[in-house]
Amino acid sequence: MENNNVLGTAPIGRLIIKMSLPTIAAQIVNLLYNIVDRMFVGRIPGVGSLALAGLGVTFPIIMLISAFAMLAQMGAPLASIEMGRNDYKRAEKYLGNSVTMMIFFSVVLAVFFYITKDKILLAFGASENTLPYASEYISVYLIGTLFVQATLALNPYITNQGFSKTSMATICIGAVMNIILDPIFIFVFEMGVKGAALATIISQLVSCVWVLKFLTGRKTLIKIRLSNLMPNKKIILTTLALGVSPFIMNATECIIQLTFNTGMIKYGNDMYVAIMSILFSVMQFVWLPLSGLAQGVQPIIGFNYGAGNNERVKKAFRSLLTICMVFSVVVIAVIELVPGGFLALFSNDAELINTGKNALRLFMAGMAVMGAQSACQQTFLALGQAKISMFLAILRKIILLLPLAIILPMIGGLGVWGLFLAEPISDVLAAATTTTLFMIRSKKILK
Repeated sequence: MENNNVLGTAPIGRLIIKMSLPTIAAQIVNLLYNIVDRMFVGRIPGVGSLALAGLGVTFPIIMLISAFAMLAQMGAPLASIEMGRNDYKRAEKYLGNSVTMMIFFSVVLAVFFYITKDKILLAFGASENTLPYASEYISVYLIGTLFVQATLALNPYITNQGFSKTSMATICIGAVMNIILDPIFIFVFEMGVKGAALATIISQLVSCVWVLKFLTGRKTLIKIRLSNLMPNKKIILTTLALGVSPFIMNATECIIQLTFNTGMIKYGNDMYVAIMSILFSVMQFVWLPLSGLAQGVQPIIGFNYGAGNNERVKKAFRSLLTICMVFSVVVIAVIELVPGGFLALFSNDAELINTGKNALRLFMAGMAVMGAQSACQQTFLALGQAKISMFLAILRKIILLLPLAIILPMIGGLGVWGLFLAEPISDVLAAATTTTLFMIRSKKILK
């Protein structure tokens, strides 16, 4: 109760700092979680570039698993709104049904992908040279699907109660373990990419146990209760409706990476697949901290919207937008100035780094305006606006990026450079549309 009273009464600036710093830190650590495997795998003697390309091919499957976790986790902002209305029993029902959905998704996805993994990996751009590495990695990773889903789907319920430091610890514990275990399994035990996957699922298991222990313990405001695990049609449908937007964002990332990987094989070679793996990782240097900031502000917006305090909602959004824009512009400026430094984090292959410098500059240019995109889209989610969020997710990836990634490489012999160009064009157009739509719709929503 005290945590939620603070959400409704504390000064907005101080509250944003308090809520956002832990979630930003968590996302930065999560960034290491996501890319540390590639950083070590890219340095396996003799086969680093091929192994890195193999991991890049598995990323669409990992994104799809994460996408289903996003579906389950979107009960969290709805639970936050219910807590703002002082209805804690209904908030617990959202939590219980998220657990049920997460378990169902985990079992189905693990079985499906294990049976079909090699065919899917070949469709996602694996070649004869990279398929063995991709298959080895994903075979081990799928064993930990339940742990991955539980951590991703349930940790937002800790954040949205105001326990942002605890939710940060969820990510930090797993990430630190992954960083420690990766070099041990990969190089000391000489397990290669299998070792990278094993380090990941052990780390996710520990994070999963941490989340479940908190949400069944004494400190939590809403608990996981057996009575709330029984599926509730209305709650599940409401959660899925709001979750469609982040689900599409992640699921379409799978389609996008499929398109980019196959395009790199068609117009280039395995080295370009490895470059794309790095470029998608560097993109997360921008996107994940932005996501962390938005996650920190979401409970403030959701709680005050539920409590009918629209002035605090507006003030929180303006602060979120300003910080997001400053961050995205500054980080992109650094990337444009020293692209080689970011590429060198993942590989010591001189040819790959020299080829990738201009590709990275072009690919990342449009991310400078992603601060506005993130602030507006995440605020729509905090306000429970499922349909608008779904449209914006479809716009950036499906309506804009996917057609551009298919068409541009065929124009004027652009080839792989057409693929690199597709991303900044779609980013700028999507951010402009999202910002305009938010300016129009937010006035009506908050009346």
